[in-house]
Amino acid sequence: GMVYQHPDEPVLDRISVEPRERTYARRSTEGLKVKAHYSDGSNRDVTRLAEYVSNEKELVQVDEAGVLRVGNLSGESVVIARYLGLIDVSRVTVPTERKLPAKAYARLPAHNFVDTLAYAHFRKMGLFPSELCSDAEFLRRASLDTLGRLASAVETRAFLSDTARDKRARVVERLLSDPAFGDYWANKWADLLRPNPDRVGVKSVYLMDQWLRESFRANKPYDQFVRELLLAEGNNHRDAPVVLYRDRREPPELTTLVSQVFLGTRMECAKCHHHPNEKWSQNDFYQFAAFFGSLKQKGAGLSPPISPGTETFYFTPGGTVKHPVTEEIMNPSPPGPSGQNISTNADPRHELVKWLVAPGNPYFARAAVNRVWASFFGRGFVEPVDDFRSSNPVVNEPLLNALAADFASAGFDFKHLMRVILSSRLYQLSSTPNEFNLSDTKNFSRSYRRRLPAEVLLDAVNDITEVPEEYSGSPPGTRAMQTWSYKVGSQFMDAFGRPNPSSDCPCDRTARPSVVQSLHMMNARGLHAKLTDGRGRVQRLARSSNPPDEMVTELYLASYNRFPTAEELTRATEIYSQEKVTRATATEDVLWALLNSAEFVFNH
Repeated sequence: GMVYQHPDEPVLDRISVEPRERTYARRSTEGLKVKAHYSDGSNRDVTRLAEYVSNEKELVQVDEAGVLRVGNLSGESVVIARYLGLIDVSRVTVPTERKLPAKAYARLPAHNFVDTLAYAHFRKMGLFPSELCSDAEFLRRASLDTLGRLASAVETRAFLSDTARDKRARVVERLLSDPAFGDYWANKWADLLRPNPDRVGVKSVYLMDQWLRESFRANKPYDQFVRELLLAEGNNHRDAPVVLYRDRREPPELTTLVSQVFLGTRMECAKCHHHPNEKWSQNDFYQFAAFFGSLKQKGAGLSPPISPGTETFYFTPGGTVKHPVTEEIMNPSPPGPSGQNISTNADPRHELVKWLVAPGNPYFARAAVNRVWASFFGRGFVEPVDDFRSSNPVVNEPLLNALAADFASAGFDFKHLMRVILSSRLYQLSSTPNEFNLSDTKNFSRSYRRRLPAEVLLDAVNDITEVPEEYSGSPPGTRAMQTWSYKVGSQFMDAFGRPNPSSDCPCDRTARPSVVQSLHMMNARGLHAKLTDGRGRVQRLARSSNPPDEMVTELYLASYNRFPTAEELTRATEIYSQEKVTRATATEDVLWALLNSAEFVFNH
C-alpha cells in the first residue's frame, strides 16, 4: 500500500552511519550508530530500526542491533545500513597483526606513482609484494596483455640476450606501437557493444566491428570514442555507431547499457524499484533514460531472425520518457545530486556527453581505468568491473583516483594509461607468493594467474604449430582475434568462453577452466591435425638436421617464451631415443605436452 505523507511533515532525506570508516583490531566488538536526517534539518537515532548486512562475513559479522564482531582475518570490507529504502555504509579495515618494519617498504624501488600508492596500501594492510618477475615472464605477460599474442621464438631470444638496462621499457614501446594492438582492444570492447546479428542484421554487425577496430588502431581518445558513439545519427549501413541505437531501441535499454559500460554502474537495478544496495532511485533511472527520448528512427525496423534492412536515426524534439509508476514526464538529468534539468529543444544527448566527459565526473574516467586495469591484472579495483557502488568498496581508492586523474589529464589516451601500468613495478611482480601475501587475492601484491581468453589461446596454438585456422566468410590468414561475429564458427572458441551476443551484452566472459576445455586440448582432432600437418612447425623441425635439444628449445621458446631448464631438456630429449619413436612423433609428443600444461593455458 501507499504510505500517507502529511504535507507539513518533514521528508526523510538521507541516513548516515557512524563511524564512516574505522580500523579495528582482530577479535574486537564495536557498535554502529545510524541517524535519519529530515528536510527540516532535524535528525533522529534509528540504530535499532535499521537493517544491517556485512559484505564479507568471514572478516566482520553484524547483528540486528548494529554490533560489529571482527574475526581473525585481515582485510577491508563494508557494513551496509538500510532504513526505509535508504542506505549508507561503514568501511571496516582490519590490519594484519604481523607488521613489517617501515624500512622494508622504503627499500622497494618505485618506478612511478602506481608503486608509491600501492606500497602505502600494502603497509596499511600488512602485505609485502612478491619479487620482480623474470625477463621471460615479463615478455610473455606483457605481450599477452597488450596485444593478445605470444612473443615469437625469435623475439624471445633477442630479448633474453639483451643486456641493456632499459630493455623492458623498450618492449613496452614496441608493444604499444604494434598493429595487433587495435584488434585486441577492439575485440574487448566488442564484448561490450557487439550487437546480435539476428537482431540488427549481419552488415550492421560488420560495420560496427570495423569502426571499433579503426578506433583502436588510431588510438582514438576515449572521450571522442564515446562522443561519436552516443551522438551518432545516420544510416545503419553507412554510419557504424548508430548500430548501437538499432540494437538498443528503447531509452531504458540504452540507460542500462550506457550506465554499465561508461559509468561502471548497474543502474538497471533501479529500473523497477529503488536500488537495494545503492542510492539510485527509479527517478534517477528514468531521468537518465530521458536523454534518449527524442531519438527517432525511420526505415525498415527489426524483423528477427533476419534484419537486413536499413534505418535512419535522427533527433527530433518532442520525444518523452514517462515514469512507469507516476506516469510523470521525466526531464533529462544526469544521475546523482546535480539534478540539473536540460532543455529538450536541442538534442539532450549533447548535454549527457558534456557531463560524462567533464573532468570532475566521478564515474567516467574511473570506470574506464578499472576496465583496463582488470585486463592487465586479472581483476579490477572494483569487481565486477561494472559494479561501482558504495556497498562494493574500491580496493586502494587513492591509486584508482590517481590513475583516473592522470588518464583524464592525458586527454583520455588509452596508450598513455597502459604505458603507466606496464612500466610500474607492481605490474612486473612475480605470481609466486611470499609468506606475507599468500592469501592476497585482490590487493595486487603479486601477479594473479588467469586463463587466456578464447581468441588469444586459439591464435597462440596456431602461431606455435604454424598452421593457421580457416574461418567462414574470412580471407586466408585471418586470426581468431580478427573474427567479427560469433556466427564465424569455431568450436574451440566456444569451448573457451567466446561470448554470444544473442544473450544480452555487455558480456562478461567467464575465465573458469572446464572439463570441455581440457578435453579440447587433449583430444581434439583439430589440434592433432596441426601437430601432424606437413606445413607446420613440428614436421619442419622433424625434417631438419637440428639435434633434439635444439628442437626442444625452440618449442619452449615458442610456447612459454623461455628456455627449458636442464632437467626439462634432459627429459624431453630422452623421448627421441626411445624404441619405435621417430623424430616426428617425438616432436609431436613434446609439443602436445607443452600445450596441455597450466603454464601454457594461463597468463602468469
